[in-house]
Amino acid sequence: MKIKSTLNRIPGGMMVVPLLLSATINTIAPDLLRIGNFTQALFVDGAGTLIALFLLCTGAQINVRNVGVSLGKGAVLLSVKWLVGAAVGLLAYMFAGENGLWLGLAPIAVIASMTNSNGGLYMALVGQYGDKTDRAAYSLLALNDGPFLTMVALSIFGAMGFVDGLFSVTAFISVLLPIIIGMILGNLDGEMRDFLNTGSSMLIPFFAFALGMGINFKAIVEGGLSGVALGLMTVFITGTAGYLVFKALKWNPIAGAAEGSTAGNAVATPAAIAAASAGFAANVEIATVQVAASVVTTAVLLPLYIAFLVKRLEKKGVRLPEDYSTDEKAAS
Repeated sequence: MKIKSTLNRIPGGMMVVPLLLSATINTIAPDLLRIGNFTQALFVDGAGTLIALFLLCTGAQINVRNVGVSLGKGAVLLSVKWLVGAAVGLLAYMFAGENGLWLGLAPIAVIASMTNSNGGLYMALVGQYGDKTDRAAYSLLALNDGPFLTMVALSIFGAMGFVDGLFSVTAFISVLLPIIIGMILGNLDGEMRDFLNTGSSMLIPFFAFALGMGINFKAIVEGGLSGVALGLMTVFITGTAGYLVFKALKWNPIAGAAEGSTAGNAVATPAAIAAASAGFAANVEIATVQVAASVVTTAVLLPLYIAFLVKRLEKKGVRLPEDYSTDEKAAS
């Protein structure tokens, strides 16, 4: 029985399937796994611990030693993704209704989805349409994994008076510390980075299942269509912004558009944010579902959007990646 290969064929399957399975269990038989001891500790109450370990493993993959063109591209990708996502998130907070939602979307879901990107999808796309410097740029773009940049945006909005529940310094550090420890370990020892890399993917279905045990199926119904809309916004707003900025800088615009996605790890961000500050706990359930829907939507839609953009460039006589290659410049 090929469980893993089947899950891999489903966009975001390693995260989405366990999440929906446990949400179904929680809706139909909420006490089924709440029987105490190791079963409840792992499958119901373990989300916080598993996410913390996931953040440590993810932090170990962040390489801080890249320089040159790759560093510049990575910095631009990271900045565009965060600025656009944070700007839309700010609009969501400013125009949110009494229920805390904007057009049915939880603002925290907007920021978590639109400031985060799927590294595997980015690497697959630039592997086909980009050069070495485009691929190496991901080491800096990886900084948008997890809740760190979402927390930065929320802290700024809190200082501006738009968001209640501003983080204390201690709460901020408590979420950031696992990432920092992982980053230190990964940069001190390449073998440790490789060792922890396995945890980055292995932990996703387990914390997704535990997160699902806090979700009622009613939230799936409420968050599904709005989550798809969030995915559309992520692809067409952040992806197009990256495309236009890279084109203006005379870099391969396809690499800029390739960050218009949401990674599976972003599903943990609302819970991590709520753990740091209870002021964000109200819409965690629907935000988690909306982020999950955005993960699936962007995984399916972004490659189609990239194919459309590539055809447009080819009609103009552009050859990818040759006409935008900066490999030789980076080596000189």
